Amino acid sequence: MFATGVTIVTARTAQGTYVGLTANSFNSVSLTPPLVLWSLARSAGSMAAFSTGSHYAINILGADQQDLAMQFAARGGDRFSGVDFVLGIGGAPLIRGAAATFECFNRSRYEEGDHVIFVGEVERCGHRAGASPLLFHGGKFYAEHPL
Repeated sequence: MFATGVTIVTARTAQGTYVGLTANSFNSVSLTPPLVLWSLARSAGSMAAFSTGSHYAINILGADQQDLAMQFAARGGDRFSGVDFVLGIGGAPLIRGAAATFECFNRSRYEEGDHVIFVGEVERCGHRAGASPLLFHGGKFYAEHPL
């Protein structure tokens, strides 16, 4: 019963393959230094790529990007098919049109239960002015509406 934003976490492997997944387990940790966290199931197929890579990007989705959230949550297939992106300073894909992006150095990891918590040091961030966030609550997507 906790509403969250929706992100797509992306990286590029040493072999040049792009990996990405939809996640709503994103949180700010610290302003000095700038740190954020997200978590990934130990059983995830992309665990090796995120555990061994030096950088990743957290793309916070806008209300108009629900289709991307579903595409990156689907099993199998090329998640990057038709996705407009550029490479960030650490090589991770930055999704064009995202409400915000955080380019992170893979600073530390903590194994807890059936997930691994990734803490990233933000090296660069940006945002799309005026973008409304995509929200997730109770198994459904929502768009933010000011009160």
